[in-house]
Amino acid sequence: MAFRSRANRDTGTQPPVRRGYFECRYGQLHVHNAMPRGGGFEEGTTLLCLHETPLTGRMFNAVQRILGSDRSVYAPDLPGYGESDAPAAQPTIEDYAAAMGDFLDTMRLRQIDVMGCQTGALIAAELAITRPAQIRRVVWAAVPALNDAERAMFARSPWPGPASDDGGHLQREWRRAAAAAQRPLPADIAARRVATMLYSGANASWGMHAAVRYSAQRLGLVTQPALLLRSADEYWGPMLRVQELLPKAHLVDFSGYGAGLCETAPEAVADAVAAFLR
Repeated sequence: MAFRSRANRDTGTQPPVRRGYFECRYGQLHVHNAMPRGGGFEEGTTLLCLHETPLTGRMFNAVQRILGSDRSVYAPDLPGYGESDAPAAQPTIEDYAAAMGDFLDTMRLRQIDVMGCQTGALIAAELAITRPAQIRRVVWAAVPALNDAERAMFARSPWPGPASDDGGHLQREWRRAAAAAQRPLPADIAARRVATMLYSGANASWGMHAAVRYSAQRLGLVTQPALLLRSADEYWGPMLRVQELLPKAHLVDFSGYGAGLCETAPEAVADAVAAFLR
């Protein structure tokens, strides 16, 4: 099925992004979703989008509006982020994947595609490994395939860090959000990211702790066709390690963009993803 070209993407005809609640093993799961206005049997395979942490499924909203014209696109807030209930203890990537599996089982989706960014990319990988018959294709961006030195660096200075009495953590997180990558984020996007981090509270770092502890070698167990979206962010180098583990994966270079690829370049991302999933 052919997707609409960029020239034909009329924002007036794009589906709205709606929100709803579903159940998972940790309680309620808040989900952003977009789907074709008319529905029907001509839709493409459903796409599940898994966000980076400490953000929420909202980071995919612009991409959802575009891809949702031709397929259903779901973007949950991971447990403990956004409006989703939090686990009682710090989860692993496997735990997050199991919670996403609960959502897929509730929806009774026989086959889906999955897209993940940062922590969400590792969760997408775990879903692909543990549910090979259900996951058809995988799209990854900003994959934290870290080496020992990078893991040690995170252990010395984990982020997001705890709040400080003098508010110094606000400036620290602003600097990180705005200038952590090779290309600084626009101020409005950086501000939204910092606000989302603050909303996550004391457990905002749980997702990255899970990501750092996950063995990057497991990525090589993914057998589905994979698309790698590589931008000039802090995972520019680690993305090449993913390609080494999966030499058949297709890599698209977004060197003109930095962090927050789905927020800063939703049209370009949607074009690449649509072509791959077609």
